[in-house]
Amino acid sequence: MRKRNGMIMIIVSLLTLTIACSQKSEKNKMAQKAEKKIEQPAREKNAILAPDFTLAKLDGEWFKLSDFRGKVVMLNFWGTWCPPCRKEIPDFIKLMEKYNKDGLEIVGVTLTSGSAEKIQKFVDKNKMNYTILTDIDQNETQAVTARYGNATGQQISGIPTTFIIDRDGYIVNRYVGPRSEEIFYNDLKPYF
Repeated sequence: MRKRNGMIMIIVSLLTLTIACSQKSEKNKMAQKAEKKIEQPAREKNAILAPDFTLAKLDGEWFKLSDFRGKVVMLNFWGTWCPPCRKEIPDFIKLMEKYNKDGLEIVGVTLTSGSAEKIQKFVDKNKMNYTILTDIDQNETQAVTARYGNATGQQISGIPTTFIIDRDGYIVNRYVGPRSEEIFYNDLKPYF
């Protein structure tokens, strides 16, 4: 009986040890995945750090671009009154639905589009699922637009104008005029 109890104890101990090692191994694998930094494509030597800014969301809360380091940001300068800008909205919605989980954030900076309430009605009507920023007091959005023009050496003279900002905060692409979901995705894909 003692031999049998001794064998049972050894088997139970081995099973417990095997389960514990398996769980530890799984935890280590999960920790390694979490720690693994997403490799980004090499950027040009003269890459431009995206100018940081703080603007108001439609609900009055503040949005600061640098708070989104670690994410891929599509920064879109647009207006509710602009037909080419409106053309891009369904594609932005699809991109957010598909790739937000992979770290994509789309941020729309409205230009001369009226009050936050008016813009919110437009957002609701179009079922826009991404962050929209606007002016609170003066022309804060115009100041951000000028800052991006100065930083890139190319003034923003037409909308929509969209920038892709990588996870480290560098501008890696710029578009003037509307683009399709497919074109944006092909340029975003290396950052996911």
